[in-house]
Amino acid sequence: MKILIIGGTGTISSAVTRLLVAEGHDLWLLNRGNRRDEVPASVKQVIVDINAHNDDDVIATMLGDEHFDVVCEFIGFLPEQVARDIRIFSGHSSQYVFISSASVYNKPVRHHVITEGTTLANPYWEYSRNKIACEELLMKAYREQGFPVTIVRPSHTYCERRVPVSLHGSKGSWQVLKRMMDGKRVIVHGDGSSLWTLTWNEDFAQGFIGLLGNPKAIGEAFQITSDESLSWNQIYQAIADALGVEFRPYHVASDYLAAVAPSEYNCRGNLLGDKAESVVFDCSKLKTIVPGFCATTRFDQGVRKAVAYLKSHPEACIEDPEFDSWCDRVIESMEQTKKIIQTNS
Repeated sequence: MKILIIGGTGTISSAVTRLLVAEGHDLWLLNRGNRRDEVPASVKQVIVDINAHNDDDVIATMLGDEHFDVVCEFIGFLPEQVARDIRIFSGHSSQYVFISSASVYNKPVRHHVITEGTTLANPYWEYSRNKIACEELLMKAYREQGFPVTIVRPSHTYCERRVPVSLHGSKGSWQVLKRMMDGKRVIVHGDGSSLWTLTWNEDFAQGFIGLLGNPKAIGEAFQITSDESLSWNQIYQAIADALGVEFRPYHVASDYLAAVAPSEYNCRGNLLGDKAESVVFDCSKLKTIVPGFCATTRFDQGVRKAVAYLKSHPEACIEDPEFDSWCDRVIESMEQTKKIIQTNS
């Protein structure tokens, strides 16, 4: 197949790129070219910041008269961006795959088992509401114009370049790992017992590619996740085990963290609108049209790969002293409150 990926070098799309190349597809990437050296030589690259252009003709001219079997939009976040895609790719693609997010599902959850039929609503996170608006616009184009859309909703997908945690600063998750290695306590939202799903990016890619060129996927939405559900205590314990250190959790209520965290930590959206909810994803709809799909990488296996990568790539280990100090202050404040209450009891 002739496939265009808008993006193609991110956490999720890099695995899709590698697998499509391995399968011999005619693959094109349209992106800013920031990781050009990581792209296989056989891939055709169109270097442009598509979201910075207001002129459809600029993008259309760069693509020429090319017709694609599939266009995959990995960096569409706003309705106006997908509206642009509808204008550009109508008649120039047999399938348009929009990568949405599992954070679009109703918060707070009304049932812990999530299917594609779960209501879409997230009052906590503008990112999720924009994704919902994108989905609605695309489905309207499908119903009224026959625009061949497929919607994909990943949840928390990770790769070797980053270790997934529930709370970190603006510079990524490394500082959380450093706290573990330094023997410091690590903030875990709630009591750590809520369930979460983490998906290795290469597993996601297997399910995703099964949707490409699949006529049963047109006009439908699919979530692609692992079947493994872990508590956040188990997730952090697996990270500590991969590091070979003791896990010293410090549990703090999610709404308290959302109230006291700097805005750049996005605790309201990231926690209240997503990770603080206990969810289990039912991927049976995907498996009916992608027979044999199964995420095979357990989190304890994937996180060891990620830790090994970070230890061998010190440039990826970005320290965040501001976040570290904030964690210390939150913990100290909580401890002082305990002492006051105990003294007055």
